[in-house]
Amino acid sequence: MKTWNFGIVGSGLIADFHARAIGDIPNAKFTACCDKVFDRAKALADKYGAKAFDNYDDMVKSEDVDIVTIATPSGLHMEPTIAAAQAGKHVLCEKPLEITLDRIDAMVAAHEKAGTRLGGIFPYRFNNLMLPLRDAIQSGRFGTITYAGVYVPWWRTDEYYKDSWHGTWKLDGGGALMNQSIHMIDMLCDLMPPIESVQAFTATLGHKMEAEDTATAVLRYSTGALGIIYGTTSSFPGQYRRFEITGTKGTAINVENSITLWEFADKQPDDIEVRKQFMKIDGGGGVSDPAAISYENHTRNFRAFLDALESGEEFWIDGPEARKAVAVILAVYESARTGKLVKL
Repeated sequence: MKTWNFGIVGSGLIADFHARAIGDIPNAKFTACCDKVFDRAKALADKYGAKAFDNYDDMVKSEDVDIVTIATPSGLHMEPTIAAAQAGKHVLCEKPLEITLDRIDAMVAAHEKAGTRLGGIFPYRFNNLMLPLRDAIQSGRFGTITYAGVYVPWWRTDEYYKDSWHGTWKLDGGGALMNQSIHMIDMLCDLMPPIESVQAFTATLGHKMEAEDTATAVLRYSTGALGIIYGTTSSFPGQYRRFEITGTKGTAINVENSITLWEFADKQPDDIEVRKQFMKIDGGGGVSDPAAISYENHTRNFRAFLDALESGEEFWIDGPEARKAVAVILAVYESARTGKLVKL
């Protein structure tokens, strides 16, 4: 079995998530990391027995690196991703892939030209409860789907934004939507038909920051179904994220790592097992403390990327797929800025 050597760009909280995820995969090894502040890179490298670099250009060219993961502030994803492609290295990049569609398209083009793979990191797609949800949608158990919406009523302290790249347009690309709520917006992109149009409001109400800490949007899907996005970091003390889907033959509600409602007109024996397995309030962290989030779904995300490399199949969350959530968020921002309905 080939061992895939990973190099991590960045050395903050998410980089440590990456290192732990890599360590849980038998045919993966964390071999290198880089940060413009070398001492930070060295601290992470020493913790896991890797080599530290003070720049990504040298790291991506290292013979000890096969795959590069990007764990920098969001607005700094493009440059190391393109450098890795030019060095012939595959890339697995944190959400959002980047903060503008032009920068994302440049990343995708670089890897297409190099013949390397670009994958996105959306760990919530790998939560076990997504399996019965996908199956129910794909098999038509909801009948005509009339509504699907997501809610992310999270809390972040003022310290989270103070003297930080968080909540800045240049490096975060936005606020509560682009950083926190993007996981659930990606869930809509994964499970639902394409979002056709949005009408939105955003506001900065609870924090001193450049971008929004509260946002709401009404959605219309290509099928005519309607939906809602609500995301905030100003809901003390923070509540679990929530996904609701309903139609003419069924309704399901997902709260964090649980399914709290699972009812269909056409009942099936497997429904009992779904309720037994998932109908308990199981928190996943993150509602008020980003460090409390589990890295287990990162491990599944990384493993799926390796499986795609080894099988030669397309990776489920490739560049164009990871781009979708960013396109939705940017449409929300445009609608909020102009006061107009925005079509995607």
